Amino acid sequence: MTMAPSGHGSVPDGEVADGAPIVDDGPVFAGGVADPGMAGGPTVLRILLGSQLRRLREARGVSRDDAGWEIRSSGSKISRMELGRVGFKERDVADLLTLYQVTDETERDALLALARQANNPGWWHRYGDVLPNWFQSYLGLEAAAALIRAYEVQYIPGLLQTRDYARAVVLLAHDGAPPDEIERRVELRMDRQKVLTRPGAPQLWAVVDEAALRRPIGGIDVMRGQIEHLIEAGRLPNVTVQVIPFRAGGHAAAGGAFSLLRFPDQELPDVVYMEQLTSALYLDKRDDVDYYAAAMERLCVEAVSPTDTPAFLRAALHDLHS
Repeated sequence: MTMAPSGHGSVPDGEVADGAPIVDDGPVFAGGVADPGMAGGPTVLRILLGSQLRRLREARGVSRDDAGWEIRSSGSKISRMELGRVGFKERDVADLLTLYQVTDETERDALLALARQANNPGWWHRYGDVLPNWFQSYLGLEAAAALIRAYEVQYIPGLLQTRDYARAVVLLAHDGAPPDEIERRVELRMDRQKVLTRPGAPQLWAVVDEAALRRPIGGIDVMRGQIEHLIEAGRLPNVTVQVIPFRAGGHAAAGGAFSLLRFPDQELPDVVYMEQLTSALYLDKRDDVDYYAAAMERLCVEAVSPTDTPAFLRAALHDLHS
């Protein structure tokens, strides 16, 4: 996942149809303390609560406009709530549950508790001074994923960057920032990488274009350390690394870097993530996801096999020494 500009993210301000591309404007948090038992934090909780509210509304045949009227808002606000792209007011959820004729106290209490938890910030909240709003939701999705498949063209994926390499990448986009801000951005990236070594860590399958290995970000010494780190990371049981060599010529993902995230909860659809300079694009419509999944499969076939990748990386490392 490229983090050269800033990071990653998700949550539109306007009405968005199910499965539509999302250009992120930033999530809404109500404050509080994150639930340490939820790896994905508020992002996933909002999506889960939103999907349950949608099912309840549809089961009662209530339109989005009528539901919006009930909470003194609009149909577009209901759409955003059901897609998990805004925060939840507990009063609004209670009013909707009444409209949907949810009278069982146990069910109501569980959903209201979920609404409270969905407004708690994630671990990344403490980096709010350097973290763009549009990237915050991505961190929640990444932390909740069971499988992360990433294709990178220019940079080593953010989850596999060394501290020195990450600093060099951050400096490319923030060369005028004060040193303490640069270090905060680097520290954010290092904290983000803890997802790979925590209990229940996701599987990471990274496909890196050879160009990322040949581009000496930070200088030769930094790249040596980075390639050595890639070799070591590939030994982790939950990390697979492949390289698309120059000799492969053109390939299925010539359009640029992207990531695919899959979640253990079947209520959550797979998500395609593509980062831009000042925002991010998310796709969860089945046809779009299938297209990118097929492209990723072709990349894996065209790339150096996981078994042969360490030798390829060692050869690239040798070239740096030459």
